[in-house]
Amino acid sequence: MSKVKLNKVELKNVDAAIVEVKVDNRKNNTGRPVNKKSARQVRLNKQAFYSNVNNKFQKGNQFKVNGSTYKYSAGDNNELGCIVNDISGHVCNVSYIGRTKVQGYTFVLGKKVNIELNLKTLQFIK
Repeated sequence: MSKVKLNKVELKNVDAAIVEVKVDNRKNNTGRPVNKKSARQVRLNKQAFYSNVNNKFQKGNQFKVNGSTYKYSAGDNNELGCIVNDISGHVCNVSYIGRTKVQGYTFVLGKKVNIELNLKTLQFIK
């Protein structure tokens, strides 16, 4: 084995050697404007809205229905949860969560009552 000896190099004026790189976002520009009214853009905006309201619901954000405030409470071990409010607690069990629709059920005087919420029309509270 041969020994390698490294020389010590001193750097002077290191701050002056740093060059500031300007980013003008040209790589993200396709060169043409986006037609916001095209069928594709309308479809993408709808999908983004549906995804947004579905995420808000599943995170447990509060929402209003007929003047009352509710929120979704997730279940354990990948089970569907229930809808609760602050006053009485449990309101109904959730049996299905779709892209734009939530179905649930509750029992009133021994009779099963089905509930369906349209996520597109819910008013979420910030």
